Amino acid sequence: MSAAQSSWKEWVFTTDHKRIGVMYLVGSLAAFAVAGTMALLIRIEQSQLGPNLVGDAFTGGDTYNTWLYFHGAAMILAFLIPGLTGYFANYFIPLMIGANDVAFPRINAFSVWLFFVAIVLALAGFVIPDTPDIMWTGYPPYSVMTSANTSFYVFTVHLLGFSSILGAVNFLVTVVYMRAPGMGWNQLNVFVWTTVAAFVIQLIFIPVLAAAVTMLLFDKYLGTHFFDPAAGGDVLLYQNLFWFYSHPAVYVIFLPAMGVLFEVIAGMAKNRIFNYKACVYGGVWGITLLAGEVWVHHLYVAGMPDWIRVGQMVSTLLISVPVGLMVMSMWGTLYRGAITYNTAMLYAGSCLFLVLIGGLTGIPLAMTSMTVHLSETAFVHAHFHYVMAIFATFAIFSGVYYWFPKISGRMPNEKMGKLGFLINFVGVNVTFWPLFIIGIQGMPRRYWDYQMFPQFEGYHQIAFYGAVIVAVGMAITILNWLFSAIGGEKAPENPWNSASLEWTHCPSPPGPGNFPKDVELTADWTPYNYDKR
Repeated sequence: MSAAQSSWKEWVFTTDHKRIGVMYLVGSLAAFAVAGTMALLIRIEQSQLGPNLVGDAFTGGDTYNTWLYFHGAAMILAFLIPGLTGYFANYFIPLMIGANDVAFPRINAFSVWLFFVAIVLALAGFVIPDTPDIMWTGYPPYSVMTSANTSFYVFTVHLLGFSSILGAVNFLVTVVYMRAPGMGWNQLNVFVWTTVAAFVIQLIFIPVLAAAVTMLLFDKYLGTHFFDPAAGGDVLLYQNLFWFYSHPAVYVIFLPAMGVLFEVIAGMAKNRIFNYKACVYGGVWGITLLAGEVWVHHLYVAGMPDWIRVGQMVSTLLISVPVGLMVMSMWGTLYRGAITYNTAMLYAGSCLFLVLIGGLTGIPLAMTSMTVHLSETAFVHAHFHYVMAIFATFAIFSGVYYWFPKISGRMPNEKMGKLGFLINFVGVNVTFWPLFIIGIQGMPRRYWDYQMFPQFEGYHQIAFYGAVIVAVGMAITILNWLFSAIGGEKAPENPWNSASLEWTHCPSPPGPGNFPKDVELTADWTPYNYDKR
């Protein structure tokens, strides 16, 4: 067998958590490229009144809906969630807890291949005769009545859901039973805590989404009537089931993203985590506890009694308390720190601004008196991207730069990295600030043509220019990773002088089994012991 064949088979049949993590990274970045391309097409289409790229006014809506479908589904289900709970969790949780691998390596390998099959199935939607155009939500009655291939959407969700459930069980068992001797619960990295919480949410809520899309499948192809009001069904049942999972999914993304930022900020500020226990037990688990109580605010204008709206308003506002605990802990960690302002830290610092804007614009959307007017407008679109999409993407980029020496053994190019960051940061703000303005003034979401609102054309043109800027920044970023991985400067074992286990006890990149010798920790050890270094 040739060396090339051996190397190829080692990747295909690997059960090494680190290689599986890299495979998740490659797959999620491929999905990110697709989602980004769809976003650029959307912005080009909206940059001027009337049909632009979509063709004519009669078929344009179908084409535009297809772009929305691929953008939303790929960005959320195939990039953000797998990137955070697939790549980062796979590669770094065993290293952070002193384990040689995960609890169930073969199940871990199976989960990544389910993920890849789901990506291939989703991409096949571009070439099948009846392209899915039901957006990432799959709302009936359109998804049932349309000629589009709803089954591709359903099966993609099933595969990604199975992959996530397998990963959740695997890593919960790993963290509970495979921590290094001497590692107590209060000695875990914040990233480990946030990812464990995200996996708990996945285990509880994914089956609900699976049931919802299965009922959708049955309605369309088997003749059932779960969502058909004419036959005793209820179309709002799907929306409740969908958002009962999909709003907690925001925290499946938000929590690990915050965990990544804590590792970067603590490492670059050389500080202990400020108020660690309040952050973990009040912040992380407070969010987890409340995550299932806020889904109805997605249906404020769908028809419900006022008293339910008021109750959901209270629960939606209440979840800002644990989020606030985590954000204050992050700011406190920066206080009096010896901060290294490299590319990883620039992305992490920008996330503090992004989550502030996203959080503040979320308050009016939680208020029943205001969200009735703002719901289904571009204001929601902008808020959602600030608080989750851009925030989580920048957190992922921060983590990739931070752990780049660990996974590649080489240093990233800082000049190229900072240039990419600057362009990306400017681009996302140019793109989404105009949408807040026109959203308040009544610009609807998801409209491919807005000739009834000609006064908004200038704002859409600014958003288009911002999207082009983002595309340039993203290209620079990804090229930087590729060039640095191939020919970057060789990295020292611990370039950031971190106190965390993955930097102090194993080489960069780690070999088979992760650690050259068994890890045993003292009672006063923490991954943030910077005051003793």
